[in-house]
Amino acid sequence: MPPSTPDPVTARARGRAAATNAAGRFERFTREAEPDGWERDEELPPLRTEVTEERPRRMITRNSSPDIAFDRSINPYRGCEHGCIYCFARPGHAYLGLSPGLDFETRLVARPEAPRVLEAELRRKGYVPDTIAIGTNTDPYQPIERDRRIMRGLLEVLQAFRHPVGVVTKGSLVTRDADILGEMGQAGLARVGISVTTLDADLGRSMEPRCPGPAQRLRMIEALAKAGCPVRVMAAPLVPGLTDHELEAILKAGRDAGAVAASTIPLRLPREVAGLWRDWLARHYPDRQGRVMSKIRDMHGGRDYDPEWGRRMRGEGLWAELIRQRYRRAVKALGLAERLPPLRTDLFALPPRAGDQLSLF
Repeated sequence: MPPSTPDPVTARARGRAAATNAAGRFERFTREAEPDGWERDEELPPLRTEVTEERPRRMITRNSSPDIAFDRSINPYRGCEHGCIYCFARPGHAYLGLSPGLDFETRLVARPEAPRVLEAELRRKGYVPDTIAIGTNTDPYQPIERDRRIMRGLLEVLQAFRHPVGVVTKGSLVTRDADILGEMGQAGLARVGISVTTLDADLGRSMEPRCPGPAQRLRMIEALAKAGCPVRVMAAPLVPGLTDHELEAILKAGRDAGAVAASTIPLRLPREVAGLWRDWLARHYPDRQGRVMSKIRDMHGGRDYDPEWGRRMRGEGLWAELIRQRYRRAVKALGLAERLPPLRTDLFALPPRAGDQLSLF
């Protein structure tokens, strides 16, 4: 391909993090876009976000991972328009017969019936409440939530049942729901984690193309804290050789904005994410590519990623240990908590439905 001829997929992927749409690992065939040799004056239109709807039979997903602090979660969306190049949820799109690359960012699945399905699950006889995590896979406050309002509906159900919830997000729409999260937070029923990956707006724009910038994320922390919801500033993922030097500054900025707790997790590159990350790094930071990948592999026993429990979230080796030491010192100096008290489960109660006989006492 002549240097002057743009790649046909990359040319359409402006504003997206991935530049390829390689088939998922379960597909029998692969597809590659190639120029057909015809000269064209016009460019192909940019890729647009497509949303399909799914009717889930259940919303609460259970997990038994020993290195995750929750045993149940909810995902109102599949795929994520935020398009973070490092997102560990990308490989899940392969189960839908879609690419973890551009498809993950542009072909989304919404679950409009999620609040109704969740309510039915919470009303089941024998249900035992514990914190439901939301945002642990794809972001519940990605741009399509503005019109879909599925996350808002889920929070309304959880508030009505007095059910504890923990939210993780980068999306500015979380402040729209500060009324619910603030009230539940003050009751010991809610907390929010805001991921602040970098304080460098240019780096953030290329790595997380459709996310709010770092300054806006700090304002999100401030708004939620003022509403009464405890907020955790998450320096995650921390990228060796690219963002690791910002660790202390991120934690301090989060504390100054109102965060009361902190956490950090080094970059994870499961399955197809590794190739997408290497491609992005070569395009945007070719001078740092060798250094970054060398540190990542040092942290994962010479591989791009180590999926073993106990190691996948922490990493091993000299770099991982130095980060842990810096993190502990910074958290202590800033007065941030690493662990917060468990959310309350004793307030859980079934709200009456229309036509129910109300108690006299």
